[in-house]
Amino acid sequence: MATITFTLNGKRKTLSVDPQMPLLWALRDTMGLKGTKYGCGIAQCGACTVHVNGVATRSCQLPMSAVASQQITTIEGLSVTGDHPVQKAWLEHDVAQCGYCQSGQIMSAASLLKTTPNPTAADIDGAMSGNICRCGTYTRIKAAIHSAAKK
Repeated sequence: MATITFTLNGKRKTLSVDPQMPLLWALRDTMGLKGTKYGCGIAQCGACTVHVNGVATRSCQLPMSAVASQQITTIEGLSVTGDHPVQKAWLEHDVAQCGYCQSGQIMSAASLLKTTPNPTAADIDGAMSGNICRCGTYTRIKAAIHSAAKK
């Protein structure tokens, strides 16, 4: 066990956990934040995406030892009221079907727009290429990102 201190959704947190425990399991099982999803477990599907220091990062393979002193933002911390421009655009474009991948999709899109406020279609394709949607809502995802960029 190790004591690891980090900032989660703007609040300083300290956990005593196995330093090799993936951040995903610390979030879901230790801290009770269920918005970040388990998908593939090998950092390939994007369902577990969170922000680490503002950068979209897969949490299922990121050990807790790597998040010490870092700023972590989950879907719960993106906007307390759900009014982040990406979240609003997701609703406007009726993006979600089953919804399972959507927190990871939203976190990737929010990270993209933070670094590239007016993305091209190629920028969106590149930033979102690691996020899999089994329902196939990619066209609506792209439209929602373009819409959020205008806000």
